[in-house]
Amino acid sequence: MVDDWDDFLIPYKQAVDELKVKLRGIRAQFLKIDGRSPIEFVTGRVKPVDSIKEKMVRRHIQEDRLEEDMEDIAGLRIMCQFVEDIYQVVDLLRKRTDINILEERDYVHNKKPSGYRSYHIIFEYPVQMLDGEKVILAEIQVRTLAMNFWATVEHSLNYKYKGEFPDDLKARLERSAEAAFHLDEEMSEIRDELQETKKQDRKTDVRKSSDEDSHLQ
Repeated sequence: MVDDWDDFLIPYKQAVDELKVKLRGIRAQFLKIDGRSPIEFVTGRVKPVDSIKEKMVRRHIQEDRLEEDMEDIAGLRIMCQFVEDIYQVVDLLRKRTDINILEERDYVHNKKPSGYRSYHIIFEYPVQMLDGEKVILAEIQVRTLAMNFWATVEHSLNYKYKGEFPDDLKARLERSAEAAFHLDEEMSEIRDELQETKKQDRKTDVRKSSDEDSHLQ
């Protein structure tokens, strides 16, 4: 049983703080090496006590099973520019030795009925406490900026309507989710076309340089 919520949440807060530093460090390394990172930015939070208690009631989670049955007390979110970046980030997380991935849920290409898209990773993370190591459950959500915009607005509306959307609003939200995903796809296509144009321009420059050298000989 939880006697002191502040004490109970200490390892979760420490995990979020540590992982934010580590993930932002990955971004910095990518920027230094390649000038671009699949990680646009990272946020994290520990679920408020009121939200924990509400979810315990909604999911029928017993207090003595809280550490085992609630996966998102510690939560991090990684935002990406492109859909392809999501899977690059997921591959990076799979290779890490400081987290033990338990479950992956791909809502990017297997969207929820509401239209929600994101990639969820449930994992174990060891936290070094004064009395030794404590392994906690945590969640990372990886999504594009467009997906995050939609999910943030939908969440605030969901709170207002208590999950009971009118049918017309529900349909509009689903359409807006698809529009956000089409935007992601369009931006990826534009990026690919620009990269291909740059490649062709470089090839043209190389040919011109070679022709000029041959005339000088």
